[in-house]
Amino acid sequence: MKRFLSSLPVRFIFSITIGVAIGCIVNVYLMRVIVSIQNILGSFIFFCVPLIIIGFIAPSITRLGRNVSKILVLAFVLAYASSIGAALISCFSGFEIIPHLNISPTVNQSRELPKAIFELEFSPIISVMSALVISVLVGIAACWNKSTTIISLLEEFHRIILSIVTKMLIPILPVFVASTFCSLTYERVITRQLPIFAIVVFIVILGHYIWLTVLYTIAAIYSKKNPFHVLKYYATAYLTAIGTMSSAATLPIALESARKSSVLRKDMVDFGIPLFANIHVCGSVFTEVFFVMVVSKICYGTLPSVEIMVLFCLLLGVFAIGAPGVPGGTVIGSLGLIISMLGFDNNAIALVLLIFVLQDSFGTACNVTGDGALTLILTKFVENHDNNDVADIKMKS
Repeated sequence: MKRFLSSLPVRFIFSITIGVAIGCIVNVYLMRVIVSIQNILGSFIFFCVPLIIIGFIAPSITRLGRNVSKILVLAFVLAYASSIGAALISCFSGFEIIPHLNISPTVNQSRELPKAIFELEFSPIISVMSALVISVLVGIAACWNKSTTIISLLEEFHRIILSIVTKMLIPILPVFVASTFCSLTYERVITRQLPIFAIVVFIVILGHYIWLTVLYTIAAIYSKKNPFHVLKYYATAYLTAIGTMSSAATLPIALESARKSSVLRKDMVDFGIPLFANIHVCGSVFTEVFFVMVVSKICYGTLPSVEIMVLFCLLLGVFAIGAPGVPGGTVIGSLGLIISMLGFDNNAIALVLLIFVLQDSFGTACNVTGDGALTLILTKFVENHDNNDVADIKMKS
């Protein structure tokens, strides 16, 4: 019970309730204080974004580069292709579905927020795109040169950033969300928009099942094996992922589930399942793409252009690498992308965080279950090519 009450979704729901309640009764003077807190917390979150990008992406690349092989490259391509495929389907579904939803834009509100009492801005030390380029270049170059010192430093930096995220960023997010929803309620926005969130969450969960069907169908066609002999063992892992909201925490159950399958090679299970748990986030990116489009419609009255959304989907697959290492990692790791490409402000970011965390457990469950389909493809690839790379990888690991 204590673990449930301390979980991130419960804290978010509590924060939203408090924020909405205060927003209904707050006066203009107290609202100025709340706006100040909201701005400071938002500034700190955005300051951390480039650090998160470097701290998560660069070490993930070096981990992949240590044991480069055909199977490892294939696994990475499969995970990226699955994530991007899910993102693009979500994107084009959004363009078809969202205009027909009863979403009232919040632009031109009848009540304006008062000015903050004071402002304290933390300017990011580097831009988001620069952080992404540095992460990729340093990670690849470190692998090429076998720079063990740099690789060790990147791993240490990853642990430092992970500590900042888990011990500082995650704890202040509920406060940021509470202050933002207080502002939205004060502006008389929130009472109009919450009902649409339930519909959106239902659509996204349905989309997860559709994408899992696509993945297992592709795996069945390629492997010429019955995917049900994999999928039927994943019920326990799926429910575990819903309960833990973490691919890492679900990993022992996922391994046990995959090992029961008669159509998966055990060496591929030992190699593929742990790897995909850290790089395959099809459910999470499907969710995020659809949600940012909904939030754009709510906050700005329009959807982003097709060109921007396609580019957003392609880059999101890169930003999502290593995201399972932190609760809500996909959306947190891609905040910089959302800000720089979509131009979201504090209110929009808070709405994205809200609806993402409401279904984060289902996104994680989709990620975990999809790993079985990718492992089935790896199994068939190894059988076709009689590849010995797995033994090499296991010896080096």
